[in-house]
Amino acid sequence: MLETGKTAAVVARDLGVHEGTLQTWVHRAKARAAAEAAGGLEESERDELRRLREENRQLRRENTEIGMERDVLKRSVVLWVKEATK
Repeated sequence: MLETGKTAAVVARDLGVHEGTLQTWVHRAKARAAAEAAGGLEESERDELRRLREENRQLRRENTEIGMERDVLKRSVVLWVKEATK
């Protein structure tokens, strides 16, 4: 195909795979090569980036909740101190 000049059907038959499977492999290889040439990310790197972004969103939510709990506790302490000093 790319290197031999053979058609996809001939190469697929030689490899013992379906022509559509071979075309998918070639398409993915070209996409990876183009992304790497452009300084882009590989598929595994994109998967990791998605996972890390989701983890970051979750941690931000938890941080917000903890901040709110801290504020409630601060207010409670202020009220408790006011009551105790009366």
